[in-house]
Amino acid sequence: MKICKVYFYLFMFLSLNTFLMGLYFYMLDYSLIAEINLLSVISMKLVYPILLDWMSLLFLSFVLFISSMVIYYSEEYMAGDYFLDRFILLVVMFVLSMIMLIISPNIVSILLGWDGLGLVSYCLVIYYQNIKSYNAGMLTALSNRIGDVMLLMSIAWMMNYGSWNYVMYLDFYKNEFESGIISFLIIVAAMTKSAQIPFSSWLPAAMAAPTPVSSLVHSSTLVTAGVYLLIRFNFLFSYKSMFFMLFISSMTMFMSGLGAVFEFDLKKIIALSTLSQLGLMMVILSMGEYKLAFFHLLIHALFKALLFMCAGNIIHSVGGSQDIRYMGAMINQLPLTCSFLNICNLSLCGLPFLSGFYSKDLIAEFMSMSVMSSFVYMIFYMSVGLTVCYSFRLSYYSMVSYFQLFSLNYLLEKSEIMLMGMGGLIFIVIFSGSTMMWVMFLSPYFICLSIIMKMMTVLFIIMGAMMGVELSKLKISFNNKSLELLKVSKFLGSMWNMPLVSTLGVSWYPIYTGNSFKLLNDYGWFEYYGGFNLKLMFMILSKNFQILFLNHIKIYFLMMVIWLLILFMII
Repeated sequence: MKICKVYFYLFMFLSLNTFLMGLYFYMLDYSLIAEINLLSVISMKLVYPILLDWMSLLFLSFVLFISSMVIYYSEEYMAGDYFLDRFILLVVMFVLSMIMLIISPNIVSILLGWDGLGLVSYCLVIYYQNIKSYNAGMLTALSNRIGDVMLLMSIAWMMNYGSWNYVMYLDFYKNEFESGIISFLIIVAAMTKSAQIPFSSWLPAAMAAPTPVSSLVHSSTLVTAGVYLLIRFNFLFSYKSMFFMLFISSMTMFMSGLGAVFEFDLKKIIALSTLSQLGLMMVILSMGEYKLAFFHLLIHALFKALLFMCAGNIIHSVGGSQDIRYMGAMINQLPLTCSFLNICNLSLCGLPFLSGFYSKDLIAEFMSMSVMSSFVYMIFYMSVGLTVCYSFRLSYYSMVSYFQLFSLNYLLEKSEIMLMGMGGLIFIVIFSGSTMMWVMFLSPYFICLSIIMKMMTVLFIIMGAMMGVELSKLKISFNNKSLELLKVSKFLGSMWNMPLVSTLGVSWYPIYTGNSFKLLNDYGWFEYYGGFNLKLMFMILSKNFQILFLNHIKIYFLMMVIWLLILFMII
């Protein structure tokens, strides 16, 4: 049996068991902390703690289920790869790192999983060995390294408490000075892993990885690790830190939505969509609703995994091209894949009674019920409209637009294993929203809004859909006005120049300053008063002494006479 099948069946079995255990623990409001004794030396014990409660078990089941489908899908997607087994083992290491992070109640064991995610993600991003992948991998690894340092600093600050089991201290030390510093460090660490402003540029760059890896990373593992950590630490945050988090995450939502509207790379559009949804989770989390954020985290993981798998199948079929402008009328050649893609798109928009509707609509109405500034409120609803805008734009290019690829093409839906991997997710995508809502929210939310505020979501969705279709039809003719439009779209589409700031902005100025110092000091004053000046002095002295050493006897007689005169004068 192939290695893909082995891990598929193993993860599927574990996923079913953990899901049932999670439901059982939730119904009984039951938590379990176990400590595995790794090493005993004299009176010292090294133990590995494990926290099993409804949250960790449910998240674990979703991670394992999506991983099993992605591994099954990879068997055909990566079929031409000579090192398929190595790829699958890297994916399994990635999943194991995430599992270690999910079940850890201890900040040190969380760091092991956290760092494991960062290192294995680097190996997966540079899997296709070319210069673009190396650059993307380095940007990903170094951005995540900032979060690792923040976790290390929080570990150092937690030494004040006598133990690193953070679950013991969340309520007890809430108003202390140390807990404020720890909460700030945890927020910054989560911002790097979940790619919030100003660490957003690594997330689209990580699209250099193979599509199955993108599907796993952007649904339930790497980028959700930061949100999951914040959900775990949510009782520790003060009002100021939550306000800071609310502002950053709302701006991230808006920025990524604008970026996706002006993007033409299929995978990058979906990556920016992930960034927008991460901002949405952090917005609702910063308002104190950690359970609602967790609910959206689970639902989003399912349809985002399937969205990437559909994108991978389309990219596979069109010979590796990722530009959506070539992909018109794909519904004729790839009907099943396009159906799955558009179901996920509509779920992302929050179409009623698909899974995304149950989380997104509840979040939007909860936001309307809350007391906040009009700035955050408008940014939130504009971001919701932009989500619909880029989703409808993607649907337009895949279904309605003209097919603009090569005349000679081989577009057939023959990939049975990939279709079965996607088919395993589609029913869960459709029905999981209502099912999980009935399971997780035993007492319903009370929402009481005026008719205008109730219709705000619908209004922005309709406006976003119309804008998306119109932007798709837009043809640019080159004149002064359109060039200005191109400059604006380039700025908005490049995530407000953030990739430039994160790469050249970090490296160019120090290199330029170093070069200036080298010219001024090493090749300038140091050289003039150092080696070059010494060389000049030695040359002048040696030329003067050379006159004496030309072996003229009259010079030696003259020197002897001068010496005798000096001698007589002294005497």
